[in-house]
Amino acid sequence: MYQFYCRGTLAFCFWYNRGMTFRQHNTAGRGNVLWILTAILVASCASPSPSSIPDAIAQAVPAVATLTPFQPQPPTAINPALKPMAPQIEPTYTPYPTKFVNSENLPTPVLVAPTSDSGITDYASLDTNNPLTGLPVSDPSLLNRRPMVIKVANAPDYIRPQSGLTLADVVYEYYIEWGDTRFIAVMYGNDSPMVGPVRSGRYFDEHVARMYNAFLMFKFADPREYSYLQNSTLNEFLVVPGNGPCPPYVFGPEKRDDYNNFFFNTAKWANCAARMGFDNSKQNLRGGFFADFVVETDLLAARIYSFFSKYSYNYWEYDPTIHKYFRYQEANDIVEKKSEAYAPLSDAQTGLPVTAENVVVLLVPYTFENQFDAHDEVYHIDLIDSGNAYVFRDGYATPAIWRRTDEDQPLLLTTLTGTPIYLRPGRTFYEVMGVTSTYTQDNADWRFVFSTP
Repeated sequence: MYQFYCRGTLAFCFWYNRGMTFRQHNTAGRGNVLWILTAILVASCASPSPSSIPDAIAQAVPAVATLTPFQPQPPTAINPALKPMAPQIEPTYTPYPTKFVNSENLPTPVLVAPTSDSGITDYASLDTNNPLTGLPVSDPSLLNRRPMVIKVANAPDYIRPQSGLTLADVVYEYYIEWGDTRFIAVMYGNDSPMVGPVRSGRYFDEHVARMYNAFLMFKFADPREYSYLQNSTLNEFLVVPGNGPCPPYVFGPEKRDDYNNFFFNTAKWANCAARMGFDNSKQNLRGGFFADFVVETDLLAARIYSFFSKYSYNYWEYDPTIHKYFRYQEANDIVEKKSEAYAPLSDAQTGLPVTAENVVVLLVPYTFENQFDAHDEVYHIDLIDSGNAYVFRDGYATPAIWRRTDEDQPLLLTTLTGTPIYLRPGRTFYEVMGVTSTYTQDNADWRFVFSTP
């Protein structure tokens, strides 16, 4: 079956056969190859409208403090203990590494189990607790399955409020293209009849799916990315819409276009997976480090701003009475003399505001495999080895290092000396920023501005 596919705001459109890989399309026939090459030539020569393409993402920030780049920077800049990273002059892409931690440059993690007199509860080790949140679950049988990572739209604006974000254990937000971001909701300890709207996949999804040994639910993808995922060992765990009730994708009740009105029912997935022959067995997930006492540092953090672009920006505000950060999303684009404006983000499924006990800003390389991918912003987000991070909980900030110690386990967050960081039991929300992003700190307000090399 052939389908017409367009990506982004540029005129990049062509016919492709969903039953064939992208490589097979290139060899399917001389006439098809000529037709596709002609279409690509037209797209590459098209002059995009200035109004349809966002301005450069790395913008000056109207803040009192001076922007402080994460890289390159002297060792004593802002925080003398923060490990600087080598600048990326010409980013490259390696599909998958065989080594994840550079032991020559990083301290070895000191994994210290809590003792009875430490005042710390090892939440993740309890059989009835969710290893991803450290919290008990209402139905322990839910932990006897494989997690699900589900792509959730954050644009266009009218798809908000989304469904299921307050039921996710972990959420990742990352930049996709043309000023927009997208979420990955990791669903394990809860079910939801609607998670979404579900949107298309990206290369970055592979990292999250592998870390949680999860199914990847997404609404197809660019042929380059879709073919890559299908030809990987993740292929047997890819869950895309079909022609019937299995997989359990459903249309939402909202009056919106069909493309942005598609949701996944996690409660119906177990039976469907069994019928389809999927391996939905419990996975050996490394439990996180959780503690409910307040971890005080010298760095206060009442608000955490993440400015991805003038079309997608947000902040998290801390409420000390319930130890949660509340999410506020942009209320308008910064265009036509409009300034920043925010509105609370809520969950249409639960009616609750979107909150997180922990907000973690990850500094991760965003790279392109080639100039063609760079032209229409097909990013590889290389969540491999390790990198700098900031962990926010209980109104405090901790400079940190994220470590991908194992391909098939969640990230390990440590202090700059290698000691694991204890998160507050509950939901963790990761903001995935580029390594050349910048930040300012004004007392208890932190502002991160997304940028790539």
